[in-house]
Amino acid sequence: MSDKQKTIKEQSVTLKGRGLHTGVEVEVTFKPAPENYGIKFKRVDLENQPEVKAIVENVSDTSRSTAIEEKGVRIGTIEHIMSAIHGLGIDNLLIEINNQETPILDGSAKPFADAIINAGIVEQEAEKVFFEIKETLTYSNPEKGIEYILIPENAENYNVMIDYNSEVLGNQFASTVDFKDFEKEIAPCKTFVFAKEIAYLAQNNLIKGGSLDNALVIMEKEMSQDEINKLTDLLNRPHVDAKGRGILNAESLIFPNEPARHKLLDMVGDMKLVGIPFKGRIFATRPGHASNVEFAKIIKQHIKAKQKDNRVFFDIYKEPIMDVNRIKQLMPHRYPFLLVDKIIEMSKTEIVGIKNLTNDELFFQGHFPSEPVMPGVLQIEAMAQTGGILVLNNVDEPERYSTYFLKIDKVKFKSKAVPGDVLVFKLQLTEPIRRGIVTMTGKTYVNGQEISEGEFTALVTKNK
Repeated sequence: MSDKQKTIKEQSVTLKGRGLHTGVEVEVTFKPAPENYGIKFKRVDLENQPEVKAIVENVSDTSRSTAIEEKGVRIGTIEHIMSAIHGLGIDNLLIEINNQETPILDGSAKPFADAIINAGIVEQEAEKVFFEIKETLTYSNPEKGIEYILIPENAENYNVMIDYNSEVLGNQFASTVDFKDFEKEIAPCKTFVFAKEIAYLAQNNLIKGGSLDNALVIMEKEMSQDEINKLTDLLNRPHVDAKGRGILNAESLIFPNEPARHKLLDMVGDMKLVGIPFKGRIFATRPGHASNVEFAKIIKQHIKAKQKDNRVFFDIYKEPIMDVNRIKQLMPHRYPFLLVDKIIEMSKTEIVGIKNLTNDELFFQGHFPSEPVMPGVLQIEAMAQTGGILVLNNVDEPERYSTYFLKIDKVKFKSKAVPGDVLVFKLQLTEPIRRGIVTMTGKTYVNGQEISEGEFTALVTKNK
């Protein structure tokens, strides 16, 4: 499956703010990037302005956010930027940053998404090729109640369920529908923190840039005004009135299930680190950055293994559409030069044919007696015959026509064909037949592995 790659249109767009954990002032600038560039951060504050690829292999820390590091160069809290990039379908982007942590801004992905949208999203010439997940992948951590399941689906979708044994939050669920709802339904959702965690985080030199403006604070128990004052002092923010148990800044809520939506937002950002577009539906229970990254690694390892084993499977035993007798009615070729035994698939533009190689083939007697190998030119001939059957099946009274090949280009041989092999020929029209001229591509497979290929141009003409 494929689409066009995308980047931004404007030459640059800049955002400024404080880092969530470091509290330092930081500036990020989004810039367009060429095809197949991916997502990279550039530390413009360092000598030589080193770049860090946003890929799962570079993840260095997932304790309270997702950080990446390459050759000692670190970028922290990247998940909200990555979520905006992923949710809006951006494939190639350079992100210049002048410190070690991205700005938290309002605690959501919305400011980043808005910047990308305002810059304009443009399609590029190169194809964006999706990997189709065709089997179920899982990850779990029973001790923490964490579970992930990825099932095949012809889209990329996420389902998140959170349960922190919290009477305030309860069980919450959130999902996406092919990212069509991302900009309005997911991107604006803020991060959240339990009030009981704030003292620990502050004492450990974290959340220096945290505030009630960029995080929802969940209070599991009623707190006195004095306790609330101490809490806001830790956040270096003005005092607010105590409101009992619940969400301290509940007026900031956009959706009743905003915490679940934010966990989904984080997961979308972390899954962008797979670095390879994929399609499937993920169900996640109690996801977090550490488990997101572990599951992203599982997905990437699966994709890499499948890409390495790039076999194409055909059901060579199913009932043929055409047997050899029907093929003889269409084709003038006869033994020993008829090189197609049956047709197992055919449409207006594609055809799949089969040839069973036996030791009795005449060409094996001289090519070569001690090590029989099917001549490459005969593989090309067999593909051409299969393509000829496709062409003749598209004309009225096919018995009155013949196909003559005019040109063969870009021929490649990748492996041998020997006695005992079952050759599978797949031919595809590259454009409609016009004035009797046919163009098509062809490939030959053995055990699902491609062994030869070529491009063909042919003339269909009526017999004299």
